[in-house]
Amino acid sequence: MPDSPRKTPAAKSTRAGFLSVGQTARILGISSSTLRLWENVGLISPARSTGRYRLYDREMLDVLKRIKYLRDVKKLNVPGIKDALGKRTLQRSPPEPKLDIGAKLRQLRQRLNLGVVEAARLARISPGFLSAIESSKAHPSIATLQRLTATYNTTVLEFFNMPRHSSRLIRPEQRRSMNALPGTRMELLSVGTKMLECMLFRVEPKCGSDGAYSHVGEEFIYMLSGTLEVWLDEMERYVLRPGDSFWFESNLGHRWFNPAEEEAILIWINTPLTF
Repeated sequence: MPDSPRKTPAAKSTRAGFLSVGQTARILGISSSTLRLWENVGLISPARSTGRYRLYDREMLDVLKRIKYLRDVKKLNVPGIKDALGKRTLQRSPPEPKLDIGAKLRQLRQRLNLGVVEAARLARISPGFLSAIESSKAHPSIATLQRLTATYNTTVLEFFNMPRHSSRLIRPEQRRSMNALPGTRMELLSVGTKMLECMLFRVEPKCGSDGAYSHVGEEFIYMLSGTLEVWLDEMERYVLRPGDSFWFESNLGHRWFNPAEEEAILIWINTPLTF
């Protein structure tokens, strides 16, 4: 039976795939000043926004968790932590090639000879918001991105820079990935399939689809870790936990949210290729 309904809190994120100092500190259970101290002593080197604000990605968060463990459990000082981490200063992992989602969406719209007003009406968003997305002044959520790609007769796969040739085997380091607001990372697990779309989702705490969407097909979710709350047609609510498997018809309006304090990791399969 579905769980009883309750309201889902609003989700906020600094920018696609990144956390602010305050968000990172809350996840780790430490102070913002501790993060700055670790940077000052050379343990980490966070990214910077155009406004020079510190930004932390998923890889950096894993490093920070390791540092906290070495400090709190192993009781190591800064030199000891550096030694345990490989006797070197940890830098951010090289960023993936920048994907200009706004420019890609503009290209898709123009390919169909659609004006901004008409495209926004079909996607059920405001023309001003669409213009802001196309000029990279705003970022689309998963729900908005799906509605726009459906309007342009394509799918979210359009944004993964797909290789020309299919591959039956994909190593972890070969995965194509994409970050979307709020706080969601999608890693493509299959390339070249005709009916199956398989992804690894990583959903940050207090983040989700930011709205409902629907399309043709069926969907299957297998929870690897964390918690995910799923709503179907605003009437059925399910809370998924590690080891749970869940399926639903894609034509049901579905939205989802991570209500916990830890990242949710799950395998999400769509068939056919309509997401």
